[in-house]
Amino acid sequence: MRSQSIRYLILPGWQGSPDNHWQSHWLRSLPNALRVEQADWDQPDPVSWVAALERAISAANSPVILIAHSLGCITVARWAAQAPLASLRQVRGALLVAPADVERPGCPPALQGFAPIPRDLLPFPSQLVGSDNDPAASAARALQLARDWGAQAAVLTGVGHINVKSGHQRWEQGFAYLYRLQSQIEQQTRRRA
Repeated sequence: MRSQSIRYLILPGWQGSPDNHWQSHWLRSLPNALRVEQADWDQPDPVSWVAALERAISAANSPVILIAHSLGCITVARWAAQAPLASLRQVRGALLVAPADVERPGCPPALQGFAPIPRDLLPFPSQLVGSDNDPAASAARALQLARDWGAQAAVLTGVGHINVKSGHQRWEQGFAYLYRLQSQIEQQTRRRA
């Protein structure tokens, strides 16, 4: 799989990804990367967020790898549960980083409209990266979501919500999980050939 032919769609979570967030760094670093822009980052609406993702995938006119953080991960799951088959076929895989558990006690009211979290298997390879001290989702919850979605899981130690606040501006080590996902996609492609 040649990275030039892949479109990387970056899906920030609630309140977007500021310029010093690792997703913004990856947007500048990865070839052919594009951020999925939302109309309102502060008052997220699941219907409009899913529609924005669908528009971005349709407009890509090429195979897509999704790179989602926090509420972006839940957006991917909601999109996949109702996406048209043609769009699903366009997505080669998803990197799901620090998914936000929108069903947790004390979840911010702005996020509660994204509940319930779809539990369907994702119809493409996925890699979930969680943390053992993420305030947005416990390690056990991240592992449960990975099982539900059929994702390979990694739970990192002491990395918080894997965002600027937890010290992850560039998050270079995250590229290892993207490369692992791309290897998984290549193996699946070879098996189908």
